[in-house]
Amino acid sequence: MILGKYSFGIGDRFGHQGKAQLAGLIKAKTEGVDITPVWNKSNREHSIIGTKPADVRREADEAVAACGWTGPYLVDADHIGLSNVDGFLDASDFFTLDVADFIGRPAGASDVSAFFGRHSDLVGTLEIQGIEKPLDVSETSLQSIASKYLVAVKEAGKIYRHVASKKGADAFVTEVSMDETDAPQTPVELLVILAALADEGIPAQTIAPKFSGRFNKGVDYVGEIDRFAWEFEADLAVIQFAVSRFALPENLKLSIHSGSDKFSIYEPIQKAMKQFDAGLHLKTAGTTWLEELIGLALAGDDGLTIAKEVYSTALKRIDELCGPYATVIDIKRSWLPPLEEVTSWDGELFAQALRHDPFCACYRPNLRQLLHVAYKVAAEMGSRFTDALEQHEDIIAEEVTTNIFERHVRPLFLEE
Repeated sequence: MILGKYSFGIGDRFGHQGKAQLAGLIKAKTEGVDITPVWNKSNREHSIIGTKPADVRREADEAVAACGWTGPYLVDADHIGLSNVDGFLDASDFFTLDVADFIGRPAGASDVSAFFGRHSDLVGTLEIQGIEKPLDVSETSLQSIASKYLVAVKEAGKIYRHVASKKGADAFVTEVSMDETDAPQTPVELLVILAALADEGIPAQTIAPKFSGRFNKGVDYVGEIDRFAWEFEADLAVIQFAVSRFALPENLKLSIHSGSDKFSIYEPIQKAMKQFDAGLHLKTAGTTWLEELIGLALAGDDGLTIAKEVYSTALKRIDELCGPYATVIDIKRSWLPPLEEVTSWDGELFAQALRHDPFCACYRPNLRQLLHVAYKVAAEMGSRFTDALEQHEDIIAEEVTTNIFERHVRPLFLEE
């Protein structure tokens, strides 16, 4: 199974926006950009909402049939490990192997020695096309990096082989995720990781490294854009080098687990993709749920009441809701609008506060981050919430489609 050059992870927590999401990618296709939709949902999200991987497969299949989509599409077992992968085997054909927790666990001396024996030719000065300065790799650094990452890569190998034994090696796409860790990987570290993946026989088609800066949920990138641009370009250069050097899949590409809406880095991403003729996998999952809240607010009446109630409850349970996402949110609590103020808002003002438009004076990024992690509150509303999604489907769908096409597809692929 081959993943297309460009692909979007389009998670949908409540499983109601498949058609609206696909409509955004159909618009992209009419503009000459082919993007493979990959519906993704993590085990944590399933457990909170009470869904199963089969529900995601059903949503994807029904959306494809309803929209007449004729291109490829996939369903991602998002951020899985050996402890939970079995529940995703039947429904999924894209597996994101999350091994970040294993980074830094020291590898055995024999494993490090064996890796060094296979790749001692990396020691010295490496000229990599696309990176201005040669990479200097010493024996000590190569062994140190191998010790840091080999345990994680071997864990990825265990997960991959388990999935392959159940589904067949040609029946799914593999992504390796190492982004949820403390420090960004250097180009040399990425090179070592890719060499180790090849040693493990993992035919990864995307890899998600850690970049510098903060990728907070639902809001823009926080960091030095020039530094990110250099890292992204260097990683693309290393991937091209590694594909040739280690016989990795030719379509191997970078995956950005963006936490959604990293608009300020889209320009350097677009520039680098053109420079290297590179593909991209972009996970934009979380904002679909926020577009649902925006649509409900704009619908007024019961929809606006639900949106305000979610915020009210989120304020009361802020520690509980933010705890699992502490490393990927940065909420300044004193800047959250008081409940009394939000209660007075009409639907348009609520939507403006929540919609990610940095040029709008009413936009409240702290409110947006809190509501991003408050989907548990909506899940607890049960049919009251999902019935509202169905009742106000048209207005919500317009927000979802516009978000994907105008805020993601257009700046990444269509604007100069």
